[in-house]
Amino acid sequence: MSANSSATLMTKGPIWKKIIAFAIPLFLGNLFQQFYNTADSLIVGNFLGSSALAAVSSSGSLIFLMVGFFNGLAAGAGVVVARYFGAKKYDMVQKAIHTIVTLGFLFGILLTFIGVVAAPQILVLIGTPAEVLPNSLVYFRIYFCGSLAFVMYNFMVGILQAVGDSKHPLMYLIISSLTNIILDLVLVAGFGFGVGAAAVATIISQFLSALLCLRHLLKAPAEYRISFSKLKVDIPLLRQILSNGLPSGIQNSIIAFANVVVQSNINKFGPMAVAGCGSYSKVEGFAFLPITCFALALTTFISQNLGAGEYKRVKKGAAFGVICSVTAAELVGVIIYIFSPYFIAAFNNTPEVLSYGVAQAHTASLFYFLLAFSHCMAGIFRGAGKSTVPMFVMLACWCIIRVTYITITVRFIPDIRVIFWAYPLTWFLSSITFIIYFFRSNWLKNLETAKNH
Repeated sequence: MSANSSATLMTKGPIWKKIIAFAIPLFLGNLFQQFYNTADSLIVGNFLGSSALAAVSSSGSLIFLMVGFFNGLAAGAGVVVARYFGAKKYDMVQKAIHTIVTLGFLFGILLTFIGVVAAPQILVLIGTPAEVLPNSLVYFRIYFCGSLAFVMYNFMVGILQAVGDSKHPLMYLIISSLTNIILDLVLVAGFGFGVGAAAVATIISQFLSALLCLRHLLKAPAEYRISFSKLKVDIPLLRQILSNGLPSGIQNSIIAFANVVVQSNINKFGPMAVAGCGSYSKVEGFAFLPITCFALALTTFISQNLGAGEYKRVKKGAAFGVICSVTAAELVGVIIYIFSPYFIAAFNNTPEVLSYGVAQAHTASLFYFLLAFSHCMAGIFRGAGKSTVPMFVMLACWCIIRVTYITITVRFIPDIRVIFWAYPLTWFLSSITFIIYFFRSNWLKNLETAKNH
């Protein structure tokens, strides 16, 4: 591998240094990603009002439903690359990355078509308030015109993270985030073009980050360099990618579907509830930063070390990552609990909007440690190639139980706080389920035994 490569083998050296060195750029990248996602709501809420903010907020769950599947697929595909990279089988790495990029292109085209065509039916189906429906439709459709860039970027970032490179994705997110914010300020705050302009700013930024990532991979070290002439689908690798990626994609879609059901129930409480809860979701996104970065770091760390047969490092790395993620998430949760009135007011200071947002923050924020634990366990199992485990746990706890609880309870207790409690309750259930499975399955001990025989 070339000396100037940013790729990192995580199979040697101090475990805590490897994980932290990989997680910090991920954290900063996710921070800018959150600024990227928050800019639209902040600027729209302050310059176009609560109705426009509700339109953008009502699209959030739907957007994650549409793109979450492909994000999960990209994360699962990265496990395959990381496993071969850790084992130093670079010919297989090459076949895997070219299959992944080809899939990303095809899926990006498909998502564009689905998002643009199905938008009206989906928005009406979830009960988007009539007064915000026109703006929601505009935002949703324009956003999905950038699907190709979004999917391709996530697939290519999955490749970089699989080889231990979290620095270049950080650089590209900083550039795209700043571009998005500047365009929002110019188009929305400066010219007052409306929510459609906020979506245009987002897709321009997405295409910029995708092109920067592609440019880097075209010039990367030979082990994971992309060449247009090699772009094709390798069937054996496709099977591996789908077996790892499909459960992750289905898991994301399950969570997103449950959130759409939650959103449809929030919609029944009116535009102010939609705006308030949408504002909280942007604040909550910052709590996801330590959760996401350690979960991704664990997936890469576990994948590479299992590929190299370093089972003791797998155990130690998993314990370290979980402790760090849970601690950091809870610290962020305490901060959000205390300062939520100020954070929500930054989006819109209408008293009713503020009331809904703060109520949700005070219900959920002190339970972020449960969310962090569940995501880390999912990352560990995904890195071990057992991505069906988190899929079934999320299906049971975060979809079936969450949706059933809300659907039944809200009918008897028509209070929005019933909806808010759905999250910490199901985070608790998933955490307990992961703990039980982890100690009863002995999956890592079985791997070691198989190797010794």
